[in-house]
Amino acid sequence: MLRYQEDNELHRDFHGTTNTTLDYIAKHYGVDALKMILRKTGHDVYKSIHDKLAKGNASELIEHLNWFFYREQGKYQLTVSENEIVLEVFECPAIRHLHKMGREVSPYICLQTSEVNAGMCEGTPWVSEVKVVGEGHCIQTFRKEAGHDTK
Repeated sequence: MLRYQEDNELHRDFHGTTNTTLDYIAKHYGVDALKMILRKTGHDVYKSIHDKLAKGNASELIEHLNWFFYREQGKYQLTVSENEIVLEVFECPAIRHLHKMGREVSPYICLQTSEVNAGMCEGTPWVSEVKVVGEGHCIQTFRKEAGHDTK
């Protein structure tokens, strides 16, 4: 079962807070510090996903991606095969909400996605990549590398 499957009222204002926080950390502590925090978030906050990925099991990651994009009414396509998960986001819910609020989108918003994903995969047979296609449109790929023992 998905650890973070919240089904209470959805508060999208956290996107505004996150957006401001990304800018603040980068400005006051530097981009390297921001990357470190985001990777640690992926590794520690999403520990149950990380731990399953370490065993070669991507089921919770798949459920997590599907649940949150569905819940936020994101426009996305999730394609899953044995060794690859591809999430194409056609309209990012965070960026959509920031525009709706009249807020400038942080230049670090996509870095957040790539570093959190990398943190979830760190030390596991899985690697991640985020390709930004355009504003609010990205392709997130998780790939299981050959030759990793998952005992």
